[in-house]
Amino acid sequence: MGILNLTPDSFYEGSRVSQEGKLILETAEKMISEGADFLDIGGYSTRPGAVDIPAEEEILRVAPAIELIKKEFPEILISIDTFRSEVAKAAIGSGADVINDISAGDLDPEMLNTVSKLKVPYIAMHMKGTPQTMQNYSGYSDMLPEILKYFAEKLDQFRKLGIKDVILDPGFGFAKTKEQNFDLLRDLKCFKVMGFPLLIGVSRKSMIYKTLQISPSEALNGTTALNMFALLQGANILRVHDVKEAKETVTLFEQLYP
Repeated sequence: MGILNLTPDSFYEGSRVSQEGKLILETAEKMISEGADFLDIGGYSTRPGAVDIPAEEEILRVAPAIELIKKEFPEILISIDTFRSEVAKAAIGSGADVINDISAGDLDPEMLNTVSKLKVPYIAMHMKGTPQTMQNYSGYSDMLPEILKYFAEKLDQFRKLGIKDVILDPGFGFAKTKEQNFDLLRDLKCFKVMGFPLLIGVSRKSMIYKTLQISPSEALNGTTALNMFALLQGANILRVHDVKEAKETVTLFEQLYP
């Protein structure tokens, strides 16, 4: 899953794409040619302390871009990275195929009903608080059982609403300290008990660049190392800024475990 951010303030500068149609299509084409199965399009930065923007602005950023990409590359799957039901609805109407929600329905009471009505696949991520406050919510009495319980309750809620096509994302960097992120990655296999595909997003995140004392722009090697570990632990989808390198990692993994 290639990350295509239509935001001016995403934490990794290299992932930011201008609103200009030509640049959007060039970025999409590059990721698709490098082997992306999905493009994850977002118009709201969820980095720690990100600026809150109105839903109308988010829609204006993502809907035209989705239409443009789908027209040019109709075969590519597009996920809309949003926690707002109205943005999700507009994006699916513009041609998106999947809803990727960092809050698993917690930040918008209408989101799960919207997913149920639209009958599209749903990526549910674990987070506490909001993008503006999540760093204050990294306290857990026992993190792994708490996250597993959270997902078990969510999956029960999804079943009751008829939401069956679900992908789980443990939420690296969201309401978790650097150390907790590594604990989570180390125990990733525990989530396989849920019986749903796992999406992992560690690409160029602070758990890598702070540990290595480098910048996000220098964190590709560390990302590749952790992506391979995630695949060994049962990850099904890698959400990445660098598609070519991630695709090579997957190819080598599949050669090791055909």
